Amino acid sequence: MAARTPPPSTIGRVRDVFPKLGELPDQLRGHLWRALDNGVKREEIVELITHLAFYCGWPSAGSAALIAKEVLAEHKP
Repeated sequence: MAARTPPPSTIGRVRDVFPKLGELPDQLRGHLWRALDNGVKREEIVELITHLAFYCGWPSAGSAALIAKEVLAEHKP
C-alpha cells in the first residue's frame, strides 16, 4: 500500500497542535478512543504518530505513543 500524504494545510495544523498533546494526555486519549470507535485502524494510529514525529519531534511522539499503547490495550475491537 502506498503511503498517503495529507494536504499541506492539514500537516501544518497538526504540526502546530501535536506537540501540545503531550501536555494534554486526557484529550489525546479521548480523541484516540473516538478515532477507533469511528473505524480508524490501529495501524493507522501508529503510522500517524510515526509520521508526525518528524514534524513535531520524537519526545512528543514518544509521549503520544505511550498514550496510544494504553488506549489500544484498553479498546476492544
